[in-house]
Amino acid sequence: MDLAFLKTLYQRPGPYASVYADLTRTTEDASKAAELRWRALRAELEAQDTPEATLRAIEQTIRDDLEMRRSEGIVIFAADGEVVYGDRLPGPPRSTRATLAPLPDVLPYLAERGERFPHLLAVVDRRGGAIDCVTADGKHERIDVDGDEQYPIRKVKAGDWNQSRFQRSSENVWKINAKKVAHEIDRAAERCGAEAVVIAGDTRARTAVLEEVSEHVLEHTVEADKNTTVDDPDLDAELRRLLQLKSTERVMTVAERFDRELANGQRAVSGLDATTEAVRQARVETLLLVDDPDSQARLWVGPDPSEVATSADQLREEFGVSDPREVRADAALVRAAAATDGELVVLPADGPTPDQHVGAVLRFTASTTRP
Repeated sequence: MDLAFLKTLYQRPGPYASVYADLTRTTEDASKAAELRWRALRAELEAQDTPEATLRAIEQTIRDDLEMRRSEGIVIFAADGEVVYGDRLPGPPRSTRATLAPLPDVLPYLAERGERFPHLLAVVDRRGGAIDCVTADGKHERIDVDGDEQYPIRKVKAGDWNQSRFQRSSENVWKINAKKVAHEIDRAAERCGAEAVVIAGDTRARTAVLEEVSEHVLEHTVEADKNTTVDDPDLDAELRRLLQLKSTERVMTVAERFDRELANGQRAVSGLDATTEAVRQARVETLLLVDDPDSQARLWVGPDPSEVATSADQLREEFGVSDPREVRADAALVRAAAATDGELVVLPADGPTPDQHVGAVLRFTASTTRP
C-alpha cells in the first residue's frame, strides 16, 4: 500500500483525535441510535481532554454526514481544531473507537481500506461503450464512446437478396467501432495506471474489443459475461472480487519475499527493535504489520518522523529530543514509513505467522551504501 496520501496528515503538532464512527441507519429509530453512538464517542474524547475546537470540528463533520445520509461509517483524524483527514466507509467500522494521542491511530483504517488498485471497468456493445476508470486515490473518470459507424449494426435475415453484402458490412462496422473503443480503453488505462481491467457487454463486441486492446491492458483484463451497464451492482461485485484477489496476491507476494530475504539474512528485518532501527534509517521499502487494534506495543517519538525509538532515553541521548512522547508502535512506524516513501502491507492477525507482528523488507542492508 502506497502511504503517500498520508503525508499531509502528519503536518500538525497534534495531539490527534482519531474517530471510527458507526453511522448505520437500518431501523425506524436509526437516526437517534446513530446520534447516541456519536455521543458515546464524544464522551470518550472529552474524558481524554480533547481540545474543544477539535471536538467541534469532528462533531460538525459527523452531523453533516448524518444529515446527508452519506455513509454507513466514517473515519476522522482531527488536530488543532480541524479535520485533517476523513474517509467514508461502505459499512460500519469493524470496531468503533475514539482516541486522543500524539499521532493518529491509522492502522485500523488502513486495514479496512486495504490496497486500492487503480482499475478500469468497460461495458461495450456494437455501437460503442462506456468506460469508468478509477485512480489509486479514488478519482473517477467516465468516458462514453460512440462508434464512428452506426449502420448497419445488425445482420439481415437469411434469404434476403443482399444478405452477404450486409453481413460483411455489419461485421466491418463492429470492427471499426471496437477499434475505437479499444483505443479509448488503452488511453484511459494509461492515464489512471489501471492494474485491473474488467470488460463486459455484448459477447461479439467484447471479443472484437479484446482483439484490439494493447497487450499491456490485455494481461490485466478479466471478462465478465454480462450485457449490462457500468452501474450494475452485479458487475461491481465482480470488480470487487477481482480487486480483492489482487490484494491477496500482493500480500502473499510481499510475505514470501520477506520470508526469503529474512532466511538469507539480507534485506529484511523482524521484530520491533530491528524494524524501528531500519525505519529510522530510511531503509524500509515495505513495512509489514499485523492487523491488531489491541496491540500493546509502544514506541517513543519526537516531532520529526525519523525520531522514533524503543525508549525515551534513547531519543533524548542519541537524538536530542527534549520531549519524547509514547505512542502506539504501529502509529509511529507508519508515520516514519510514509515520510520516507515506504509502503505498507497489513497482515491478518490469523495469518500463517501469528507470532510475527512487525517486520520490514529493506531497500538496502545496513552495510550497504545508500543508493
